[in-house]
Amino acid sequence: MSKKIGIIGAGTAGLKLGLHLLKNGVEVKLFTDRRPEEYAGMRLLNTVAHHHVTVEREDKLGVNHWPDVGYKGHYYYIGTPEPLQFYGDLVAPSRAVDYRIYQPQLMQDFIDRGGDIEYGQIAHEDLDAIADEFDLLVVCTGKGPFGQMFTHEPAYSPFDRPQRALCVGLFKGIREPETRALTMYFSPGHGEMIEIPTLSFNGMVNALVIENHIGGDLEILAKTKYDDDPKAFIALLLEKLQKHYPTCYERIDLEEFDLANGPLDILQGGVTPTVRNSYAKLPNGKIAVALGDVQAVVDPVLGQGANMASYAAIILGEEIVANDVLDERFMEKVDARRRDRVLSATRWTNYMLSSLATLDPNLLQFIGAVSQNPKLADEFTENFNFPEKQWDCFSSPERVQAWIQARLGTPANDAEELVAAE
Repeated sequence: MSKKIGIIGAGTAGLKLGLHLLKNGVEVKLFTDRRPEEYAGMRLLNTVAHHHVTVEREDKLGVNHWPDVGYKGHYYYIGTPEPLQFYGDLVAPSRAVDYRIYQPQLMQDFIDRGGDIEYGQIAHEDLDAIADEFDLLVVCTGKGPFGQMFTHEPAYSPFDRPQRALCVGLFKGIREPETRALTMYFSPGHGEMIEIPTLSFNGMVNALVIENHIGGDLEILAKTKYDDDPKAFIALLLEKLQKHYPTCYERIDLEEFDLANGPLDILQGGVTPTVRNSYAKLPNGKIAVALGDVQAVVDPVLGQGANMASYAAIILGEEIVANDVLDERFMEKVDARRRDRVLSATRWTNYMLSSLATLDPNLLQFIGAVSQNPKLADEFTENFNFPEKQWDCFSSPERVQAWIQARLGTPANDAEELVAAE
């Protein structure tokens, strides 16, 4: 049975869904307000790491254009009075590519394979006419009227404002560690930072995702504008890195350190974590499906957003191919397959935002155990690919204790001694 699918938005979710549908002979049309050639001159879109399960999906779609830029694991630095440092391996490399390179490349792949893209803004009054053209409308952008189509799920949207003041950018002048890896830094009471080796226009650079606690010593980084005085901003950033993230500061060439490609390489602001209903009924009786950030948007502290969007896109694509009728029963099947990972990623991320801010004893207990055991560190690191496994651990204090005891063969409360100094 022939189907025609409309996709509004050409981010990771929309592009991967479109490529999957083309691969399986489904007619599909993308709507976006950005042409591929416009990306190179745009401000930094985000700082995104693709976990290796996402890279594997790109392999299957034939869009793995960057096989040699991956990183092999995670370093961790916890700035307690006696700092903890440890490393966890990944089973396969993950990677990060500047989305101003990544997204236009996938758009070109979509075009080269016969995909149809319509460029331009879509107004609210256009929506009904567009929906009439397709058997199913997939909404991957929250711009304009689209995010409002899907109601909030309050049970999974516990915050009404951003939990971190963000300052993220691409930087040059940071020496790569011995093993190319992502580094997660924690400054208790002040913030977190994720350092991601990233391919950009001039080769490998470092993304710094600086997650600043609101009201803390680091919040000023989200409020100070680079454009107002670039030298003053860099001096301020170096001061804060030296104080809060010293193992990053130690690898910086003070003469070279700056934004990697120029003043467009920085973003500042905040994200309100939100989960919305997964679909809406349109006036014509057809279904509009929420995908990507429209369905669930998370703070970037754990790097889950693009990965769960990619996962959800392929699940949705497989169900579109498998089902002849794209109705509410179809959506039940979609949700049954994608919901656990999407919700686990959001709940785990929200847990970490709160627990890192309050220094939750269960999290400290977990960190103490993992920092002392390389096998546990490897398992924790690998499970960034599988947020449902992380949420299996962190969803209750009893589960944290059971996770530790099952792996160490020791009562969970013994592990508390490892973090007593904190």
